[in-house]
Amino acid sequence: MCCLQCRQCQRLRYRGELSHPGAGGRIEVELLVKGHSDLGEVTPEIKASERETAVAIADLEWREMEGDDCGFHYGDGTNEAQDNDFPTVERSRLQEMLSLLGLETYQVQKLSLQDSLQISFDSMKNWAPQLPKDLPWHFLRKLQALNSEARNTTMVLDLPLDTRPAEKESQMEEEMMYWDPAEDIAADDIYSFSELPTPDTPVNPLDLLCALLLSADSFLQQEVMLKMSLCQFALPLVLPDSENHYHTFLLWALRGVVRTWWSQPPRGLGSFREDSVVLSRVPTFAFVRMDVSSNSKSQLLNAILSLGCWQWDCFWHRDLNLGTNPREIADGLVEISWFFPSGREDLDAFPEPMAFLNLRGDIGSHWLQFKFLTEVSSAVFILTDNISKKEYKLLYSLKESTTKYYFILSPYRGKRNTNLRFLNRLIPVLKIDHSHVLVKVSSTDSESFVKRIRAIVGSVARSPCRRVSVEDMAHAARKLGLRVDEDCEDCQKAKDRMERITRKIKDADAYRRDELRLQGDTGRKAAQVEREFCQLQWTPDPPEKHRAELRRRFLELRMQQNGQEPALGVQEFIAGISSPSPGERQYFLRWMEWGLARVGQPWLRQPSETLLTLRPKLGGTSDLSEPLWPEPLGVEHFLREMGQLYEAESCLVEAGRLPASQRRFAHFPGLAVELLLTGLPLELVDGGTLSVPVRWVTGLLKELHIHLDRRSRLVVLSSLGVPGTGKSTLLNTMFGLRFATGRSCSPRGAFMQLITVAEGFSQDLGCDHILVIDSGGLVGGASAGDRFELEVSLATLLLGLSNVTVVSLAETKDIPPAIVHAFLRLEKTGHMPNYQFVYQSLHDGAVPSPKPRDRRQLLDPPSDLSRAAAQMEKQGGGFRTLAGLAFCDPERQHIWHIPALWHGAPPMAAVSLGYSEAIFELKRCLLENIRNGLSNQNKNIQQLIELVRRL
Repeated sequence: MCCLQCRQCQRLRYRGELSHPGAGGRIEVELLVKGHSDLGEVTPEIKASERETAVAIADLEWREMEGDDCGFHYGDGTNEAQDNDFPTVERSRLQEMLSLLGLETYQVQKLSLQDSLQISFDSMKNWAPQLPKDLPWHFLRKLQALNSEARNTTMVLDLPLDTRPAEKESQMEEEMMYWDPAEDIAADDIYSFSELPTPDTPVNPLDLLCALLLSADSFLQQEVMLKMSLCQFALPLVLPDSENHYHTFLLWALRGVVRTWWSQPPRGLGSFREDSVVLSRVPTFAFVRMDVSSNSKSQLLNAILSLGCWQWDCFWHRDLNLGTNPREIADGLVEISWFFPSGREDLDAFPEPMAFLNLRGDIGSHWLQFKFLTEVSSAVFILTDNISKKEYKLLYSLKESTTKYYFILSPYRGKRNTNLRFLNRLIPVLKIDHSHVLVKVSSTDSESFVKRIRAIVGSVARSPCRRVSVEDMAHAARKLGLRVDEDCEDCQKAKDRMERITRKIKDADAYRRDELRLQGDTGRKAAQVEREFCQLQWTPDPPEKHRAELRRRFLELRMQQNGQEPALGVQEFIAGISSPSPGERQYFLRWMEWGLARVGQPWLRQPSETLLTLRPKLGGTSDLSEPLWPEPLGVEHFLREMGQLYEAESCLVEAGRLPASQRRFAHFPGLAVELLLTGLPLELVDGGTLSVPVRWVTGLLKELHIHLDRRSRLVVLSSLGVPGTGKSTLLNTMFGLRFATGRSCSPRGAFMQLITVAEGFSQDLGCDHILVIDSGGLVGGASAGDRFELEVSLATLLLGLSNVTVVSLAETKDIPPAIVHAFLRLEKTGHMPNYQFVYQSLHDGAVPSPKPRDRRQLLDPPSDLSRAAAQMEKQGGGFRTLAGLAFCDPERQHIWHIPALWHGAPPMAAVSLGYSEAIFELKRCLLENIRNGLSNQNKNIQQLIELVRRL
């Protein structure tokens, strides 16, 4: 019992519940300015045996530093190195946590991204978790919706049984049986698991996060990191695994996080810079705890990162009351967060980007992670209440380190002399002086103390200090024996293939012209001729001679395309997506996305959709009608080239110019559908020509029908509207999709993604899958000529295919003319989807929801627009307003106000809670409409194929 009480006492100290009076007097802060070069050359991957040796050496160093006189013993004093039971306890503790959270089944077959995105009963409910097994799914759903309360692990157990979801009642009974007190291990056993959280006690959010990441595959880990970064949560960098003692450096998981910030060179004008956090070299500062500290590292870090009226809880801390249990498996976790400047002095704590690292737990118990931090940091801040002989020996081992060290003390009464004695001995060892020792006397000086820390950080960053990227950190991690998640064989093979493609791309425009030849003039002419040929179908009596001439020209163009061989880069791309390893295919696609994003201008970007709210603050204007930015080279261009090869070959086979037995590209749709089923958006409308490659799309849908087999009932949900209004962000937040966002990479045509409905819910919802279509912005007016007609055709196609359409608007009267024309055309067919008009605020301040009469005005475009549209569609004076056409009752939830995306000013802003909750309510309404049959008759894939051909 004595040992158990000691552990509980230690936890109280860790949580800061044992307070201690501070020392009197404050040591003035000065800076020791000495530089150090960046990390060295790239280190090759360490073999497994070498990694184990490195870990063993680090562990041995710590044991040697302990010594017999350090008083560091467990239980009855048996040496830890000789006690084989202690590692067993750690293994069992992790397994118990995984079992408690219902994640033990995902240790062999990892939880995938597609598993987490399925539509189920819970997708329509904003319910609170009732059991520990609910917590991982609750976290994933909240995170998908970018909800800032995702880390809340509070459970609601006092609900009546009839208010719980039916499918969870059996789980509840099972959990009650599992937590039978009669089966608990004796409380006086030091190795008992009775300290694990019980069902009515919140799980520590860091334990939940670690358990979930250990149970997730690489691509779900990446998605979790991306969503956490948008919520401004600190991200895991080193993931502890206490069972296998294989701590993992999460390089791959962080690769998808891209941030935009204001870059101000010493001379010249500033500009926005966009880059991956993995590649940006910045000053890095680590905060660690040695033994016990009365000060909270996480609260101190949050205060450093926050300036002005915006206070961010990037790092979870004990005062958030969202799960305050002691950590069970998260000790040893290293978290990272960044500061990025916005260009506004009143909001920026620092003038340049900086990284901050936080080690959970005591450095003595996590020596390997601490050594890693000393290798990568510009400066290390050590929080402690005690510096005794044990701590002195620990720090003495750093005598060769060139990193700057700072101490933050809040000493016990009576320990001041001991601390000062050992600090004086450490000054020459760590090459510090008294200015590197800060004493936080009381909580009343918090603001001034934070300013002092900021001043130190800023001064170190201005000096010739170490600057590292996350990739550089990975090299240091390998040297120390940490496992790097990116070093798996599939990932490295995919990376090598990507580099063989991208190293030949010197200029994106030249590459498109020379290598993606089928999308050049020949492809554009073929699309124009096919469009003219299709328009003849709506002409009463088209001249047969003109029809024959168009057919002849069309076949000639397709023959020219078919006579060209795929370029070497396209062949390499096809080989990459044809790999027999599903993991290698997914790795390859992600590598291609990142590699192509850095081609041309690797880091200077136009302000993205996520920074629209920032532009007015900087003196710019947000003109949503301005031309689109030049189209960047992306994966869709390689798939578009495959589609053109398939189109040309199919046309010749249909015309009898090519025997079917000589087809070479018939398998292309199957390859593309495999990518669609793993979550990649596929192009439905060619963004280069705003035309539909009918044979390619038909081939895709036929292959999809084969893959889905009996589960092919579809609901089609499309999105149309003004560019820059957050259409893609809205869909991504609502369903966890991957549509491109930002004005520099927004879709030009239309892309589709597939969402699976859980089998247990498909009968109730009335469909097996939801096909979501995202389109480019509609900017043309009637005076825009050919472009306007193409936009009308695009809107007509999408509305005609859809069961539900979300129309995204920027202002209350900003109805794109192309949508009005599409409405009038569809009225002739009798098809009318369920419409949801979304007005999204682009400003920081809360904008009141439109009043009922304003909602009616939203659907009543100016009479001259309606009359002009009706005349162009040859409907005379028989036109109707949008309110009549769309059967919208303004008093029902057909019109939505979505608050601004950001809470605060980017890039340090988090997604606002109001935005997340409004998106969830819109999602619930859409699913409710689908379930109640308000979205017209659901389609199967064969019907969808016929609609594509007809429209």
